[in-house]
Amino acid sequence: MASLLCLLLLLLLPAAAATSPAAGRLVPYDLLYADGVRAYFARDWGRAAELLQRALHSYAGLRTARRSCRAACHREAAFLGGPPAAGPWEAALFDRVLQRADCLQHCLGSRLGTAPSAHRASLLIQRDFERREPYNYLQVAFFQLKKLDQAVSAAHTYFVANPQHLQMREDIEKYRRMSGVKSDNFRDLEAAPHWEAYEAGVRHYNADEYLKAVDRLEESLREALSALEECRDLCEGPLEDEEEEEDLQPGLYEAIAAHYIQVLKCRQQCVLEIATKPGWISATEDFIPSHLDLLQFAYDQVGNQALAAECAASYLLFYPTDEAVLEKMKQYHKELGEDAAVTARENIHHYVQRSLMEKKMIYYAMEHLGGTFNDPDLWTPDELIPENLKQKYREDQEKQKQETLDIEEIEKRGSLPFEGITVTMDSQQMNGTQRVVFDRVLTESECKDLLRLTKAARGTGEGYRARRSPHTPHERFEGLTVLKAMQLAQNGDVDWRDAKLLLQASEKSRKIIESYFTPGKKLHFSFTHLVCRTAVEEEQEGRMDLSHPVHADNCLLDPEGNECWKEPPAYVYRDYSGILYLNDDFQGGSLFFTEMDTVTVTAKVRPKCGRLVAFSSGKENPHGVRAVSRGRRCAIALWYTHSAEHAEQERVKAEEMMEQRAAEENHPDGEEYQGADHSSRSSPEPLIPNGGARPTSQRHKAGSESMQHPKGLRARDEF
Repeated sequence: MASLLCLLLLLLLPAAAATSPAAGRLVPYDLLYADGVRAYFARDWGRAAELLQRALHSYAGLRTARRSCRAACHREAAFLGGPPAAGPWEAALFDRVLQRADCLQHCLGSRLGTAPSAHRASLLIQRDFERREPYNYLQVAFFQLKKLDQAVSAAHTYFVANPQHLQMREDIEKYRRMSGVKSDNFRDLEAAPHWEAYEAGVRHYNADEYLKAVDRLEESLREALSALEECRDLCEGPLEDEEEEEDLQPGLYEAIAAHYIQVLKCRQQCVLEIATKPGWISATEDFIPSHLDLLQFAYDQVGNQALAAECAASYLLFYPTDEAVLEKMKQYHKELGEDAAVTARENIHHYVQRSLMEKKMIYYAMEHLGGTFNDPDLWTPDELIPENLKQKYREDQEKQKQETLDIEEIEKRGSLPFEGITVTMDSQQMNGTQRVVFDRVLTESECKDLLRLTKAARGTGEGYRARRSPHTPHERFEGLTVLKAMQLAQNGDVDWRDAKLLLQASEKSRKIIESYFTPGKKLHFSFTHLVCRTAVEEEQEGRMDLSHPVHADNCLLDPEGNECWKEPPAYVYRDYSGILYLNDDFQGGSLFFTEMDTVTVTAKVRPKCGRLVAFSSGKENPHGVRAVSRGRRCAIALWYTHSAEHAEQERVKAEEMMEQRAAEENHPDGEEYQGADHSSRSSPEPLIPNGGARPTSQRHKAGSESMQHPKGLRARDEF
């Protein structure tokens, strides 16, 4: 849905020039973007594609100009040497500052063709470009223009940076099934060169292909340091507005200090920016040092001890007391000769010394002027931090680490693919990890229909066949698989609609759990079981046992050893579990989670119609079920796996039976029916962005049927 801010932008911004810009003039990217979005909403696909591409080009050109000008002015108006002995230091300092400012103004004005201030976009627009939102519009425009290769590239570019975007993921899958789409079309148009080289280098390294690893890791290190410099140059922006009261505005030196420290902090954070892969939450720890560590070992393996020693010496600049690398240095000295000069790389030495200088100034400012600083590096020397800040530094590091973990878990969830569902309890509220409770997954009438289906399990269901529960003599256990439900429907024992509802309810649960816990990673059904536990009335007095003892779903729980053994007969391939409840008119039967000791209860969940409990299947989530002391407790038990080879085969057969039934209903006169081939189906219907992308506000516009979102790509597939 289009954000209100974006619509406000469209109303307020004047139209950017649609014609080609004058020679040498770079049209501000925010104006081009606004006109591109206007053209999109006007369904002028050609003009929208042109303007959005020009906006992206302008955005890249502005960043290049800023970096080039800062590099040029750094040389032309350098801060070299001390102030003249006879002159005041203030004049000497600010004379250089004014020269640098003059150089930057002229350089940027010359490169951009307009005043630099004309290219200052709002934070809203900046964030859109950082999140690659223009590509979300572009993929639709290109699709409408029948430029499928460009549509795929634009969609893939957006998805790489937004992997939690469910609708785009479905669009990508739709593109993969279209005829004429090649694997080469799935290109990241904004790919960072250092990431491609780094991942290739690590693959070669892990495959013991050290010559290839050396080439790609060296390329990655060069590109990463180059990207770092670009990021640092872009830190020299305006002072962030603190919205101070007029009488609290800082004076000259306080303002200069505040702005300079802001720039230094920004430069320090650049290492996190280049070490964070697009679409990821956390940065790769020790990104620059890890290159040197890998290169040291790889060079050693290919017999180039000189370069191995150079990389080791460079690594020691970060961690001078690393015992393993110090031992390797002794070995290299012996192999190369004691007289051989082994020195660290000059660019790495410069990188470390500059970073230490900046950290020293930042910590001085924190100590004397106040403020906070989240140091991005693990290698910062302890002695660099002022004594009175060390405890706060450790606390900040721990807090930052925990916040990162919390953000990771939240971001991994993605958005829910159905309307109306609520998250009643999350992991934090349930005192654990990878746990959640959803409500309103089913309606009351759907629960009643499924309860009607459970009656067929008495005497005919698969599984435990309406006999005493294997876990307790005080309950009867009845079960029905999806395949048996279809067979009963085929025989006329149950309503086809009820059997179909079992398939749909379990699939809806799978989509919810997948989108919440593993967006972007397919979950397959491992087993689906509609089960009821019924209290044996005459055997409840003095009962002390559980309906289902505490256990984990993919390992053998060992409370005494505080371990869970992932070995047969445990279902080791199960990754996530779910329970979709159908009723609450019974006593007992609550689900509970424990610590590994199976005794310390950490969370309880009371069943009710439409409530879905989901959790990871490992040792982090031991769970059991309280005794059902009266009545009948029914639920759909669900287990999922990432392993396609362990997917539930009975479900495939059940779905085939349902498709055959649907085909017979659609062709009552005996017309020949061609089975659906979902793997190769393509569609000419347009793909419309959803979620964070604003084009979706037009999806249901009256009188615009061609803009309707195609069924194959619906984000909300309520049954």
